[in-house]
Amino acid sequence: MFVPFSVNDFLDRAVQVYGERVGVVDEPSQPAPSQGELTYAQMGDLARRQAAKLDELGIGVGERVAMVSHNSSRLLTSFYGVAGWGRVLVPINFRLSPDEVQYIVEQSGARVLYVDPEVAEHLAGVTCEHKFVIGEDDDLYAAPGTEPKPWEHDESATATINYTSGTTARPKGVQITHRNIWTNAMTFGLHAQAGDRDVYLHTLPMFHANGWGWPFVATGVGAKHVVIRKIDGAEILRRVRDHGVTVMCAAPAVAAAVLEAAQDWDGEIPGRDRVRIIMAGAPPPTKTVIRVQEELGWEFIQIYGLTETSPLLTFNRTRAEWDDLSAQERASLLTRAGAPAIGVTLKIDESEEGAGEVLARSNVVLEGYWEKPQETAAALADGWFHTGDGGYLGEDGYLTIADRKKDVIITGGENVTSIEVEDTLFSHPEVAEVAVIGVPSEKWGETIKALVVLSAGAEAGPEKEAELIRWCKDRLAGYKAPTSVEFRDELARTATGKLQKFKLRAPYWEGRTRQVN
Repeated sequence: MFVPFSVNDFLDRAVQVYGERVGVVDEPSQPAPSQGELTYAQMGDLARRQAAKLDELGIGVGERVAMVSHNSSRLLTSFYGVAGWGRVLVPINFRLSPDEVQYIVEQSGARVLYVDPEVAEHLAGVTCEHKFVIGEDDDLYAAPGTEPKPWEHDESATATINYTSGTTARPKGVQITHRNIWTNAMTFGLHAQAGDRDVYLHTLPMFHANGWGWPFVATGVGAKHVVIRKIDGAEILRRVRDHGVTVMCAAPAVAAAVLEAAQDWDGEIPGRDRVRIIMAGAPPPTKTVIRVQEELGWEFIQIYGLTETSPLLTFNRTRAEWDDLSAQERASLLTRAGAPAIGVTLKIDESEEGAGEVLARSNVVLEGYWEKPQETAAALADGWFHTGDGGYLGEDGYLTIADRKKDVIITGGENVTSIEVEDTLFSHPEVAEVAVIGVPSEKWGETIKALVVLSAGAEAGPEKEAELIRWCKDRLAGYKAPTSVEFRDELARTATGKLQKFKLRAPYWEGRTRQVN
């Protein structure tokens, strides 16, 4: 018997088995009216009504629906209300500039765009056939009792298109299928031992690689979702205390914010011996791992993956064999990317100089880049997904990421393509040459540094540095702007005129075993 996978399998089970249980606690402080506490039965009803509303708008199976939103119960439900009835959800980073959002809407061919009230004015000039501000629920849902047209499940159909920064100035749309989502959720849930006693805090943006799949993991096992809209260390601790949170996913910057807030926390740190924090984006320093385990009393888990892999490729959790090791030794092992998840095969392309490129095969690997056949063919050459990351596999099968082959900087868990920032700086009339690199940052993992050669007659100095950073912030999402600018007389190039980024990065990473942080 063959029964095709669908994202709705997760919500259907939650409605059937845990229908009267509170499934979602929406963010109470947001510009749109909070939906408060929703049972899984209510969540299922809203998903059906959302699909029925798309029927009323004439949005057919396979057509795209874009959503620019902070974390919210409405976005969570949309994974099912849109993709669960055969359309394609395009979750968009709310930090992007209007031009970037417009490009994604147009490139994806989205016919519907939902915009968070907080960014509605910022994105006022973005156009789409049907555009709505989130919060007016009559725009999002059909009338109570309205049933959507049925959709015959197709596991190979695209469920979401997630846009990610790559090696070009424009983002690429990653096509994630129902099968990709299903495999990732089941594998991730198994490795993380998710269950119906869990309470999941959405410290990770849901738009980012579909919240790493946890909108599906937590729903499928009947766990409670707790939505947090903006990251604040003290507020995370309060939510852990008030809602009994047991698991969260986060970039290292989130752990740093919680550790900082814990210094001023009055009383016992909530969640001790209960919370597991799953981290990715960049491996944190070993001292951060030790502090999470000792000061917070939370379990630290490290993973590695990409938007293109749904995202889970490797999983690294402390194991019985490490029990007798020192805290420092365990932390050192935990900062590795981890062992391949079930169903994932990894190998290293040894033809590369230095750390070979990490290649992967799995049912979580993307279908392709939306309407970009050449990029798709390159990424999936020879039947392997080419991650663009350099690394090596230890004798125990664990992967360590040692360098980044493509010019992507991961800062605070967000991907930034250096080429995009370079193009923006080049547009300044006094910039003659520029190279953008990632340098270590205790807070963000990596931060963006611009190495700039000014045009003749232009004067370097703190004022010029501030001006160039401002220039970028006015044209890009704020997190993509350099945090520092270093002025150079020249940038070393090869005989063919190419910049060698690894040589430019080297002085800032001296003494470190990895060229990512």
